[in-house]
Amino acid sequence: MKDITNEIIDYLIRNRVSTTEVTDAMGKTGVMPGLYPINRGQYKAGKIKWVYAYDESNWPVHEQIQDIEEDNIILVETFNCGERAIFGELVSKYLLLYRQSRAIVVKGKVRDAAGLIKENWPIWCEGFTPVGCYNRKPDADMDAEIIKTHSEMYDGAIAVCDDCGCVVIPKDKINREFLEALQKIEDQEDIWFDRLNHYKENTFDIVCMKKYLSDQDK
Repeated sequence: MKDITNEIIDYLIRNRVSTTEVTDAMGKTGVMPGLYPINRGQYKAGKIKWVYAYDESNWPVHEQIQDIEEDNIILVETFNCGERAIFGELVSKYLLLYRQSRAIVVKGKVRDAAGLIKENWPIWCEGFTPVGCYNRKPDADMDAEIIKTHSEMYDGAIAVCDDCGCVVIPKDKINREFLEALQKIEDQEDIWFDRLNHYKENTFDIVCMKKYLSDQDK
């Protein structure tokens, strides 16, 4: 699966396939709700490395990212962290600069918004707050079943992130058939805009009636 994973990622990046097109190729599924880019105009696609924070502590995040593999999109999932920011500029700089991560996706809030915006870093999150998590070790261990289930779900899957948000291509869709589905969606988009721009057709005829298909049969 490694080769097809890289092939799909390469196709996504070279063609800048949008999250809109990716979800269409998956039957309008795959979005991680509530995630938005801190900085506009960013586009990132790559393999996911899953990281977790829990019980209002970011100690586990610091622990997990010490020697984290380079060139991945870091997906940080939060459990029982309330409205606290998981981290801010320090961790972001470590991951994006020193660990050469492609992007950071936080299913929670972050802080140090001014610094993150100034650096124009590729980060997606649920929002901002100045109130951060504690840098203390949690009293209890993280649920082992959650770690097992979520790491199996996300590690090695593909994330695509742009101005619309973040989409996950699950591992069971990383195959030749899905690559072909992406290519078909790209071809369809080209046809639709050609019919709009050059033929001046209305969107009902293009999208619903698909008049271009009858033209191709002539």
